[in-house]
Amino acid sequence: MASLFDAAGLEASAPRPLADRLRPKSLAEVQGQDHLTGEAGLISRMISSGRISSMILWGPPGTGKTTIARLLAGEADLHFEQISAIHSGVADLKKVFEASRLRRTDKGQGTLLFVDEIHRFNKAQQDSFLPWMEDGTITLVGATTENPSFELNAAVLSRAKVLTLNRLDSAAMAGLLTRAEELEGRSLPVTGEAREQLFAMADGDGRYFLNLVEDLFAVVDAGSDALDAAGLAETIQRRVPVYDKGQDGHYNLISALHKSIRGSDPDAALYWLARMLVAGEDPLFICRRLVRMANEDIGLADPQAVVQALAAKDVYDFLGSPEGELGLAQAAVYLATAPKSIGVYTAYKQVMRRAKETGSVMPPKIILNAPTKMMKEQEYGSGYKYDPDQPDGFSGQNYFPDEMGRQTFYDPPDKGFEREIRKRLDWWASLRAQRGEK
Repeated sequence: MASLFDAAGLEASAPRPLADRLRPKSLAEVQGQDHLTGEAGLISRMISSGRISSMILWGPPGTGKTTIARLLAGEADLHFEQISAIHSGVADLKKVFEASRLRRTDKGQGTLLFVDEIHRFNKAQQDSFLPWMEDGTITLVGATTENPSFELNAAVLSRAKVLTLNRLDSAAMAGLLTRAEELEGRSLPVTGEAREQLFAMADGDGRYFLNLVEDLFAVVDAGSDALDAAGLAETIQRRVPVYDKGQDGHYNLISALHKSIRGSDPDAALYWLARMLVAGEDPLFICRRLVRMANEDIGLADPQAVVQALAAKDVYDFLGSPEGELGLAQAAVYLATAPKSIGVYTAYKQVMRRAKETGSVMPPKIILNAPTKMMKEQEYGSGYKYDPDQPDGFSGQNYFPDEMGRQTFYDPPDKGFEREIRKRLDWWASLRAQRGEK
């Protein structure tokens, strides 16, 4: 299988990065994707059956998407054609489709068209693949780091299998390191602790990991003392975690933070908060989401929750970074440890539906003001009772439209402060019953 350097037309003697020199020669050598390329993996089963489907390879950077596509083409005896959605347009696609058609007609060979960053193509460009996929001229293999269900047309997804690639774990990177050491003819000069730190620095990206390994081989001479964790940190800058604030990583981490708080796990909440801050998330975005969590998941079970969330925003505004982030941490822990209730949230959703159903029905006349003589004659405000002057400070009058009658939307659970609210509502219900109020 030709390397990317060969494909780029470089001389065989040109220096090649370690990652290219270690590029797998067969699917069995691909690290960390056994569910796809292992003996019982889905792609391996496709090759065995002779039925190669179009597919979308979805996974983080450096997990082997391009390599798998190249190896698949070789093992399926398909011509390999690669384009990037970043640099290609409609004219480029037309050339590829026509060349694929001629190749199929003249040589009887199909084409595996690998499209890197396929999510970058717009709807019309994605639709242009469909007839060529359907008649078998091309087998489409698209690669994307973004969620295909959000970024790709339904028509494309209905004709292609979505295969998820995993970020490389420590075992997979250890396998890469073993192959790199065999190629270099010596062990990587790091301690066991530094080795684990190196795995963490790579953040699941095999290509980046091999680049780090290559840098270490270059700067640390054979026979030198092994670098410990501190020495490794000084030698190689730590990588910023993969995180696109406008895309999948952004929403995955805020979802993890929200569900950790909802699940009353302050430790997990702090971890996901830290992950977002380390990756460069806007602290004010996190503040807004904390306020939402306070209202949506805690509500009146702890009325101080929203106060703490809003205070976190004020703390950050007042102190800035890095001290202000502590306010977010305090709010996250407070919300995670607060009692949870969706009493108000549920009531609000129900009453919004009811308001749309009832349209423009008028309030009862007893609670309408009567600033004119005519309105007084029509008994606006007649019979209204001023609650602060009533026994127990409660009149129990009906404030719903006459056509509706009294409704119940808010049903506070027996949690936190809402226990007290429940007692009040039950008491007022008993007073209504005693006074014969409907």
